[in-house]
Amino acid sequence: MEIPKPDGGVRNLGVPTVTDRFIQQAIAQVLTPIYEEQFHDHSYGFRPNRCAQQAILTALDMMNDGNEWIVDIDLEKFFDTVNHDKLMTLIGKTIKDGDVISIVRKYLVSGIMIDDEYEESVVGTPQGGNLSPLLANIMLNELDKEMEKRGLNFVRYADDSIIMVGSEMSANRVMRSISRFIEEKLGLKVNVTKSKVDRPQGLKYLGFGFYFDRSAQQYKAKPHAKSVMKFKKRMKELTRRSWGVGNGYKVEKINQLIRGWINYFKIGSMKELCKQLDGNIRYRFRMCIWKHWKTPQNRAKNLIKLGVPKWAAKRTAYAKGYARVCRSSDIHQAISNKRLTSFGLVSMLDYYTARCVTCQVD
Repeated sequence: MEIPKPDGGVRNLGVPTVTDRFIQQAIAQVLTPIYEEQFHDHSYGFRPNRCAQQAILTALDMMNDGNEWIVDIDLEKFFDTVNHDKLMTLIGKTIKDGDVISIVRKYLVSGIMIDDEYEESVVGTPQGGNLSPLLANIMLNELDKEMEKRGLNFVRYADDSIIMVGSEMSANRVMRSISRFIEEKLGLKVNVTKSKVDRPQGLKYLGFGFYFDRSAQQYKAKPHAKSVMKFKKRMKELTRRSWGVGNGYKVEKINQLIRGWINYFKIGSMKELCKQLDGNIRYRFRMCIWKHWKTPQNRAKNLIKLGVPKWAAKRTAYAKGYARVCRSSDIHQAISNKRLTSFGLVSMLDYYTARCVTCQVD
């Protein structure tokens, strides 16, 4: 199936049948411990007890150690372009069981169904299969070993690699030499339009952006502007006044979004961002509640019930324009932050603060 990419276009996702998924998982569970001993310590993608946040923290340590120029290498359609022969040669160096090698090869060349028509898979490891992440790491471990041999500071998460060096000249030299290695030795293609040399402030890596904190005299991470835009877009979808579901259900869905987002970005600095987003979310919920009250008579009755003086309640109840009304002091008094919290709405700032403390303890 095809899934849309954020920058346009689609990404092909290969979904194995249930039997194939079961067997692939069995193979992966046996091979993973064997290859874990070989994989580089700065590889974080699709590995046990490793995550994207660890990659970001390692990158920050390297940046703050004087490596302020970033080589951001983007591989073009990596999962679709892996050379089967090169990959099987690498597997054969470690795995000597002919049956295992044979079945892995069969999965690589098994082909896919598109609109009920069979298509051969001559290259690539389809994303979506249980084996694909492990096979990708086996292939790119060769890149890790090459970068280690050259003494480079790097982190890699699946096919997303960044290298940190001390000068722009070094960065450009590393970009040329590593790109040549990737294309000539691994048979992969570097996306020259997306690969770049930049300072940390111009980098987007695993959804994070970076900035220099002058008071602390060090680089820190934060959610990238594009990640924030994506969150806001989803938040607006979940708080649409026209969405024909109850406000309780909307609270449940927005809470899931908040918790997931904070749990991912909790290592970043975003206290002010959380305050701002809290304000946006509460404002939009006030509009949802205001619409739910429907008639001016019902609105006035609810405002009075929630402590607004009778004369002010009638004035507000008959006012026009959701946006203007829901910014008024009467609405803020009636549908206060405290009442929204008692209704079950999670505060981003409170949740972030709590998760930050937990993160520091961990």
